[in-house]
Amino acid sequence: MRRAFQLVCLFTLTALVSLTSALAAPAGKQVYTDPAAADADFPFQGEYEGVVKHEAGEAKYGVQVVALGDGKFDAVAYPGGLPGAGWTPPDKITGSGVREGELVKLEGVDLGGAKRKGEIRGGSLVVLDDAGSAIATLPKVERKSPTLGAAPPAGAVVIFDGTGPIDETQTLVNPKLTDDGLLMQGVATKQEFGDATWHVEFLLPYQPTARGQGRGNSGAYFQGRYEVQMLDSFGLEGKNNECGGIYSVAAPSVNMCLPPLSWQTYDVEVTSPKYEGDKKVKEARLTVRHNGVLIHDDVEVPKVTPAGRDGKDKTVGPLYLQDHGNPVRYRNIWVLPKS
Repeated sequence: MRRAFQLVCLFTLTALVSLTSALAAPAGKQVYTDPAAADADFPFQGEYEGVVKHEAGEAKYGVQVVALGDGKFDAVAYPGGLPGAGWTPPDKITGSGVREGELVKLEGVDLGGAKRKGEIRGGSLVVLDDAGSAIATLPKVERKSPTLGAAPPAGAVVIFDGTGPIDETQTLVNPKLTDDGLLMQGVATKQEFGDATWHVEFLLPYQPTARGQGRGNSGAYFQGRYEVQMLDSFGLEGKNNECGGIYSVAAPSVNMCLPPLSWQTYDVEVTSPKYEGDKKVKEARLTVRHNGVLIHDDVEVPKVTPAGRDGKDKTVGPLYLQDHGNPVRYRNIWVLPKS
């Protein structure tokens, strides 16, 4: 009964926030790489977390609010806390809504079958009971990866350090940089690596009207063959073709994708396939931490994933950052070879 009551407390959402400083969305395709220039929906998007109290006690919840463009939103509520920070799958509550001027009204049905409401006021999501009274306040939070800005350890090869001393033309094939010194998609390392630990920081664009594989898509192909997908999957299920997935092979244990225009990290341990003569005796394996959370633990990768640069398994290869037509940005890339 207690758990059922906790879940009933969450809700269809209603969001209210001042948009006086927000800019209107441009006509046509909506693609943003700068939060300051984002559309009027962007301030509503993000993560909220707090405690809901009731007569039987209290329960922690996390909520992800996802902008879909043109004033439309999805919302996902997680009993126990946000993904990677308290939530235990599979229980969650979903809702949707529409922005009306300075209000965004989202409606959904909780696990008990009742409609619930809330408001975002001054950067916090206020949970309401059936009478419209506030029963909880969930502040907006901006999570950061604990490995963001991680310094390369002794013995590491620095691939890209932005405005640092490394000349990216010596480490990458035909690199292209933005005016503010970030690396653009569609680039590979000149050097090939075998068993190694990689650190990659990436930023996904905000494309609210895009869907599926068209929404902030790239991929990190380790050894040029084994893709860990990069995709704006904020608030989605967490499938093998979404952010953190080993494409077509394994879904992440939890969807750790942060909102678009947030810097994120992959820390990946790559184990090459092993051969005895021409015979492969061990498959490649990947251990992946997304924003500091373990999402793949020594997972076997029995094939070259789709769109890999080389259709054959080898023991070494480059890092390839895929160009899928979306403006994904990268910084602080280094690799620590194991031998």
